[in-house]
Amino acid sequence: MKKTIFRLLTELSSRKSISRLTGAIAKSKASRSFIPRFAKTYGIRIEDAEKQLHEYGSLNDFFTRRLKPGLRPIDTTEHAVVSPVDALITGMGVIQDGTMLQVKGQDYTIAELLNNSPRQVNYKHGFFYVLYLSPTDYHRIHTPTSGKIVEKEHVPGKVYPVNEFGLRHMRRVLSRNERLITYIQHGSGEVAVVKVGALNVSSIQYVSPLPDQVQAGDELAYFEFGSTVVLLMENGTYSSRPELQVGSRVRMGEALGSLKPSSTN
Repeated sequence: MKKTIFRLLTELSSRKSISRLTGAIAKSKASRSFIPRFAKTYGIRIEDAEKQLHEYGSLNDFFTRRLKPGLRPIDTTEHAVVSPVDALITGMGVIQDGTMLQVKGQDYTIAELLNNSPRQVNYKHGFFYVLYLSPTDYHRIHTPTSGKIVEKEHVPGKVYPVNEFGLRHMRRVLSRNERLITYIQHGSGEVAVVKVGALNVSSIQYVSPLPDQVQAGDELAYFEFGSTVVLLMENGTYSSRPELQVGSRVRMGEALGSLKPSSTN
């Protein structure tokens, strides 16, 4: 009964108008006073931040903070795919005939996740990660591989929570929430970086200017409050690190696995 009531309240609060209001408050100068308490509540390492706390103009400014240079080294191993974010892996595995199986007890089709894009066929038997960013995490999103940005798509939607409760008890939140999808072509094929909005995320923003050609680890976008990235690798192009599993924590720039050289495709 409690879960049913909470699910109903979450449905009612999942409208973009609520997130816009939350975002307006977080971007106001008055929200600066909440920064020290916010950092303490979530155990954020303020010493890692690029600036001092008093230098941030709003809570949102602090939340989307950059880190001091060198704190997230990028794995430069040939063919490496690096984590685009600091995150907890909440789902991963081989895509089975176009379906991501058992993400917190639910299955998702690539078709619905990619908004029925013609590119979905490229990932029908590929590999996926679901990477959850908590409020504690660094919230800038980086490119997982070098290559060329060949397509971008904004998919309007709801803003359900993407935490443990949302993924397990709300219906198919990854494919119902607002999404920003970026396709990056590399030497072996392409990857899709699906940025999923969430409750109290006022927006997902690309960095500006966003170049066509990117190097692994370049800034790509950022969340205004916590959310999730789904990373998709094309059919037959990728091998994950064997020790990674659901529940593993990864840092931006850390190798998740490797692409197969194009000559072997």
